[in-house]
Amino acid sequence: MEEPPNLCLEILKNFENLFESKKDYDVIIQAGEGQDQKEIYAHSAVLCCQSNYFDKAFKNGKYTFNKPNILPYIFEAVLRYLYCGHIDLNTKNGPDILKLLVAADELGLYTLSEYIQKFVVDNQIFLFHDRKELLKNDPVGILEVIFQYDSLAALKEYCLKVICQEPDILFDPNKISAIPAQILETLLIREDLALDEIDVWNKLVTWAHAQHPTINNDPSKWTNDEATLMEKTVSRFIPLIRFHDINTTEYYEKILPYQGLLPEKLSQEIWQFHCAVDIKPIGSLPSRSFCTIDSILIKTNHLALFASWIDNADVLLTKISYKFNLILRGSRDGFNANTFHEKCDNKGATIIVAKIKGTNRVVGGYNPLDWSGNGDKFTSESFIYTFQNYHDFNTGRIGRVIQNEYAVRCYSNYGPLFGSYNLGSNDIMMTEHGEWSSVTNSYPNLNIPRNFEIDEYEVFQVVSKFYNL
Repeated sequence: MEEPPNLCLEILKNFENLFESKKDYDVIIQAGEGQDQKEIYAHSAVLCCQSNYFDKAFKNGKYTFNKPNILPYIFEAVLRYLYCGHIDLNTKNGPDILKLLVAADELGLYTLSEYIQKFVVDNQIFLFHDRKELLKNDPVGILEVIFQYDSLAALKEYCLKVICQEPDILFDPNKISAIPAQILETLLIREDLALDEIDVWNKLVTWAHAQHPTINNDPSKWTNDEATLMEKTVSRFIPLIRFHDINTTEYYEKILPYQGLLPEKLSQEIWQFHCAVDIKPIGSLPSRSFCTIDSILIKTNHLALFASWIDNADVLLTKISYKFNLILRGSRDGFNANTFHEKCDNKGATIIVAKIKGTNRVVGGYNPLDWSGNGDKFTSESFIYTFQNYHDFNTGRIGRVIQNEYAVRCYSNYGPLFGSYNLGSNDIMMTEHGEWSSVTNSYPNLNIPRNFEIDEYEVFQVVSKFYNL
């Protein structure tokens, strides 16, 4: 028979009073060091009951503990958990959560460690915008700590996924030089790293030069000793590059100057791959699961967000099941309605990307149907969106169609039209001569400007990778 909840609460309240009062304490814990050191008082009976670490320690007659690696307020949070079975993670920032995990590992509190890691993953801590605290300040230092503890395997995997989705967290020019070789290798081997393969190569070259800043940036000017040193530096990473996903122009411009870093057999395989047909991919690693994209507005990591929106997924996808084929670029093809329909009609699903002139803001929409025909088209799967700063895909906001019967409108003398027409505009409208405007009608209000000019716009055909053409 279960005890009534009020009886359990009364017991816990008594333990909480004991935790607060420290009455009859028989344990002194010196937490922190230097000016941060503080004596914390506790009760051996409670600690022995709750922690194997303390149970073993007390059997050796130790009642005073020095814990310079655990700050006092972190230790008190752990003690509150041991006394009261409660820990408030909602009030903790990213660095404090990591400190709690390290303390839990040192004290053998693996149930607590698993609970905290699950909280981090479930609540997507430090994944978007201001919630990216843990990795935002010192991503390299944070990862170095996490890599030290086997008990933090779940947090390690989560952090690696975050970085693969947002590579600039770690591969920023100001941070890349500090990446330890072990962490770099762990990232480069992953299939979900959201970088075009030539960018992976460029990051590797940047990292290698940063390890040896006195070596000339021009490989043609290296001495034999410098060439040998650079070859040794990158040798463990070369097999992790998917050279079959680097086109001939990129290879000629970016890799050929560093040809001496590649094993002779690999160089021959790359040459055969570019000069012959029906050659299998180079190496044993498959292409990365993130798509590449021909765009001057968006990057590979935007595609995960687009794919998640298209699939109506609650989380960012790590494997993308679509190809995004560029079919129109305004600066290349033209900004008028005729060009739009010549390039985009009868192409199936498309996504529009338009950059507002003089800003970093991008707006657009997804049409799961087609742009051919004349009149309104019904769908519940279309959406419009905006990025306040297109350099940061975390600034993306989506508005899914509300009035399905007016999801998209197709007229030969207009460009893309999303939503019904009212007060002089659709939710997103491009006129015959490339004038853009927005009035909230059939989609949520994303605060898109009423009238705006664009610097550039692109249209991508969205094709399922599993579609048999």
